[in-house]
Amino acid sequence: MTDLLEENQRALAGELERVASNLAAHAEGREPAAAPARASSPALERVVDAFGLSPFERDVLLLCAGVELEAQFAGVCACAGGDERLRRPTFGLALAALPGAHWSALAPASPLRRWHLVELDGGETIATSPLRIAERVLHHLTGLDYLDQRLAGLIEPVAAPASVATSQERACARVAAAFRDPVSARVVLLCGAEPDTRRAVAAAGLASAGLRLHAIPADEVPAQAAERESLARLWEREAILGRSGLLIEVDDGAEPDIHGRAAAFADAAALGIVVGGREPVRLRRRLGVRVDVARPSAGEQRRLWEEALGESAASLNGSLDALVSQFDLGADAIAAAAAQLEFEPREVASELWEACRAYARPRLDDLAQRIEAQADWNDLVVPPAQREILAQIVVHVRGRARVHEAWGFARKSARGLGIGVLFEGPSGTGKTMAAEVLAGDLELDLYRIDLSQVVSKYIGETEKNLKRVFDAAETGGAILLFDEADALFGKRSEVRDSHDRYANIEVSYLLQRMEAYRGLAILTTNAKDAIDQAFMRRLRFVVRFPFPDAAGRAEIWRRVFPAETPTAGLDPDVLSGLNMAGGNIRNIALAAAFLAAEAGESVRMSHVAEAAQREFLKLGRPLTDTEVRAWT
Repeated sequence: MTDLLEENQRALAGELERVASNLAAHAEGREPAAAPARASSPALERVVDAFGLSPFERDVLLLCAGVELEAQFAGVCACAGGDERLRRPTFGLALAALPGAHWSALAPASPLRRWHLVELDGGETIATSPLRIAERVLHHLTGLDYLDQRLAGLIEPVAAPASVATSQERACARVAAAFRDPVSARVVLLCGAEPDTRRAVAAAGLASAGLRLHAIPADEVPAQAAERESLARLWEREAILGRSGLLIEVDDGAEPDIHGRAAAFADAAALGIVVGGREPVRLRRRLGVRVDVARPSAGEQRRLWEEALGESAASLNGSLDALVSQFDLGADAIAAAAAQLEFEPREVASELWEACRAYARPRLDDLAQRIEAQADWNDLVVPPAQREILAQIVVHVRGRARVHEAWGFARKSARGLGIGVLFEGPSGTGKTMAAEVLAGDLELDLYRIDLSQVVSKYIGETEKNLKRVFDAAETGGAILLFDEADALFGKRSEVRDSHDRYANIEVSYLLQRMEAYRGLAILTTNAKDAIDQAFMRRLRFVVRFPFPDAAGRAEIWRRVFPAETPTAGLDPDVLSGLNMAGGNIRNIALAAAFLAAEAGESVRMSHVAEAAQREFLKLGRPLTDTEVRAWT
């Protein structure tokens, strides 16, 4: 490497000596010598070929470089220009002293100025303006390569992976082909998978084409057109000098404005652009090459886990199959999760599971409310039939991979593989608690979807919002809880106008995503009759949560106070006479605990009576003193 660098610098010195000789000839009134057809310096030759410089433009670039590299060059310029004060070359000097001169060399669209190879340092006219070579170009000519400092704060280098999954090799080959073909538009629209996988495919594809990859977040692209155009020119120069491609990373939940910025930058930059996102951006001026990236298959993910874990993989037994079944991760995510292990071998499985859950959370945390699953089966009071159905839901989630993949059901049909569940019953009967119990048993994250943030009056926006939620949840197979779902999934209306038609499209889209979702989606409603029967057919389980009878209410009272709470004389059978659902009972118990804590006493029937009166009053159903007199 050192020999090549020294050879380049010797050749560059020879080129500078030739230009200096032409300046001296001009000062002496002699004709300048014609420039050779090819540059002797390898770095200079690459610049000339890549930017399409004419022999005169090449010599102008050398003229500017000579002043920076050789001390005597400034004196030669002053002598040739006939002005001792002239310490930097000007375009007028170049036109007069160098062979093959042409005025168009400093036109704004010329290679020297379009890619900012040289800059005008000010002056009364273009001819008298001192010329300065860009520092990045100067160091490149000497054989030193680095990222331009003006780009260093915006973009980052991306190393090519050692290997990619077999299912992604075709995508890598298509990326490489787009960059090898000089006729190609070279705007690759990399779609699908998760951001880390798209990065790996882009880096591997460019490496196959002999290029390096850098990446920039789409929200870092300037919003102003002039700034964006300037950045595009700066990147084009870097793409040529550094033999690089740029990945513009559009976040999966990005706003339309960010998509627009990414598309506008891709339209403006003529070289080396890849735009990565869940969906392709819309280009206006350039033709894009769409490349879809597949997630690694289950078998490939298992091999990635085995490679990342090394000897520890053998101790996991069936736990590795459970990881692959539940979490749909790429190579980078798997390597990151495996790198976090710092525990004894017996704890590897549980730590890996938690690491995968943590990796999948950020994408959903911005779209839904994560509920910490604290309730367990002992907290849930429902009839035996309902408890049995809930237990079957757990069985279906845990056995999904074996039945669908190993036993071939997924190959029979792609429909009906998602586990859709409806929880129906009055408010406070335990629907949300049951979802918590399932999440805790399955060791999965539970997210409540705020329908007010999902449903939009604008046509097509509801589907986009639903898509963002389901796409974000796919990686970790989180449990999705659509609370009060009848607001969105009510009876599909007869089509009377365009609004009815689009409302039906929203419902149909939801049905498709629920059937394809690899996790568990739970819908809750207070009125099952409001749900369309066509929708009900696509649900695997329906669990009815009845209003608790007296025995059920007594059981809720027995379990509602934590073991640490001091109580005295509480009678669950008497308290069951309060005709209230479990949610209201929990509210009363909590309020009673605060009353007792304030009084410095154990929770007694008198505290519960006072709390109950307030709860009934809140509901507009006053509780009379006569009804609670027996308690106290």
